[in-house]
Amino acid sequence: MPSNRTDAQQAEPRAGVPWPDDAGAVLLPLARFAIAERLGIRAEEPLHAGWLDEHGASFVTLHTRGRLRGCIGTISAYRSIADDVRSNARHAAFLDPRFSAVTAGEYAALDLEVSLLSPPEPLACRSDDELLSQLRPGIDGVLLEAGDRRGTFLPQVWDQLPDPRDFLTHLKAKARLDRQPWGPDWTVSRYTVTSWSER
Repeated sequence: MPSNRTDAQQAEPRAGVPWPDDAGAVLLPLARFAIAERLGIRAEEPLHAGWLDEHGASFVTLHTRGRLRGCIGTISAYRSIADDVRSNARHAAFLDPRFSAVTAGEYAALDLEVSLLSPPEPLACRSDDELLSQLRPGIDGVLLEAGDRRGTFLPQVWDQLPDPRDFLTHLKAKARLDRQPWGPDWTVSRYTVTSWSER
């Protein structure tokens, strides 16, 4: 089922062109096949579409019975969408440090979600209040960085943290910046996503 965080009817544009109507039917099997292949499970070879060769940034999220099972992604595009989705699917399944590696016995119960990201947009802010005044709840994904510390929340996180101040508090904790004052090396960017889910 497609989920669009910027418009309920239209896909997020990339260079003025919306994602194809069948994008989910291409991306979800691609991510699932990447995991099956690593597990040695036979799966149908996914279809290839020309737009998969474009550079793009993605996140792949795994759930089992409604519970998070892994989530890994890329913020800035530097490789093809196909390569990015395949790599992030495998990393979400086998290398997310919060979870043990997915096993063959879990494979059938996995629900996959693939999100394609817009290019990050830098935000000028030097305090919580300045950032909160620019955030669009339910729409923005946010990347917070300072030195070697960084954390990001996809727009989907607004579903669990709808209050903007709570959203920011948890994001700062994820980035290990919750006990730090805003400094000159802090940078914030926002992005939007278009996501497709098997659920």
